[in-house]
Amino acid sequence: MRFHIRNVLAIIIGSAIMGFGVNYFNIANRLSEGGITGITLLLKYRLGWDPGITNLVLNIPLLILGWKLLGRQSAVYTVVGTVAVSVFLSLFSSFRHPMEHDTLLAALYAGVTIGIGLGIVFRFGGTTGGVDIIARLFNKYWGWSIGRTMFTFDIFVLGLSLFYLNLDLTMYTLVAVFLAARVIDFVQEGAYAAKAIMIISDQAVDISHKIMQEMGRGATLLKGRGGYTGIDKEVLYCVVSRNEIVRFKNLVHETDPYAFIIVNDVHEVFGEGFTLDNMKRPLQK
Repeated sequence: MRFHIRNVLAIIIGSAIMGFGVNYFNIANRLSEGGITGITLLLKYRLGWDPGITNLVLNIPLLILGWKLLGRQSAVYTVVGTVAVSVFLSLFSSFRHPMEHDTLLAALYAGVTIGIGLGIVFRFGGTTGGVDIIARLFNKYWGWSIGRTMFTFDIFVLGLSLFYLNLDLTMYTLVAVFLAARVIDFVQEGAYAAKAIMIISDQAVDISHKIMQEMGRGATLLKGRGGYTGIDKEVLYCVVSRNEIVRFKNLVHETDPYAFIIVNDVHEVFGEGFTLDNMKRPLQK
């Protein structure tokens, strides 16, 4: 129950940040947005409709789709996110910050604010409806980045903006949408970013001992065989934080100057030493 309460509260907070950003930066500077939110803003500029009510009405068909395809828990989180965004769009309607002489800065603020809000919502398993549902479906079944998927769909909506906004405002909106997509991916994947290192060495065992003793990091020894020589070798695999990478490479080279080292980016890490704060593993009976 605490797990679900935490997720719901985080989704509501993320929705509040997004609703504030849309009002404070987008609407105040007549910028559009991608997805269903962009359509609601265009309807506001054209017909004066309340974005909160319009957003909720347009999302009903997608909520039905999400309920059937995303599973019960994700669907509930999606309903929470969609309703929360709609409420905060109306609640923050009086919060505006026009920046007529610096629209680019307004677009940057809008992209960062909305990206942070949506990133929090996505990270805790929710969506805010609209294209967010489609993006999560693409991520679930085809592995597409949520930010990239949303950006693709947003381009279509931005094309519609050209009929209601001038070219300059549409291009500033494109900047905001692109930045939001990058911030979404960063918030989702960047919290525990680290480096995964694979080492091929004749002294892999000695290196692993040094890693565990001097750096306090775990290491895994894998069995490997040279494709050219056919000789069996130990392959060492380890994950370290970014600020430890230089120390790690120096330690390896001190032990074996000829070690073959491969370093890859890791966007998310769970477990002892990263998210468990080196908690002791419970003894198994």
